[in-house]
Amino acid sequence: MRSVVTQLLATGKAEHAYLGVAAQTSPSGGAVVGTVRRGTPARAAGLQRGDVITAVDGQRISSINDLQSTIDAKKPGDETIERDGVEFFVDAESADYLRGSTLDYRDGLTGAGFHIENPNAARTCGCGTSFEAARPA
Repeated sequence: MRSVVTQLLATGKAEHAYLGVAAQTSPSGGAVVGTVRRGTPARAAGLQRGDVITAVDGQRISSINDLQSTIDAKKPGDETIERDGVEFFVDAESADYLRGSTLDYRDGLTGAGFHIENPNAARTCGCGTSFEAARPA
């Protein structure tokens, strides 16, 4: 709620993430979907009446309150991408800088860690973990 008030005071409008379902706490845990509204992220994701939501981006959902607070913590445009069984969270602000990038885990003589190959980089540090953007996002 504080985020909405802050946005309204600063810009006169507020954006927030939403799912687009009417749901209630399931007796067995999670949030059971009652209605899926047309034209919403829930409909696009294929949620249906009767589905039980037990996790969002790896975070356990035990009740409708958990679901609401988890969705409220998101920003419009945030994405979770799954590749080869691994989930990556990309915030909306970083997405343009990272579009088309490759993330690789390397284990070598100089150490182990993640390495980013980014076609949007004007310069890199050489270690593959940081870069300067070639264009503004």
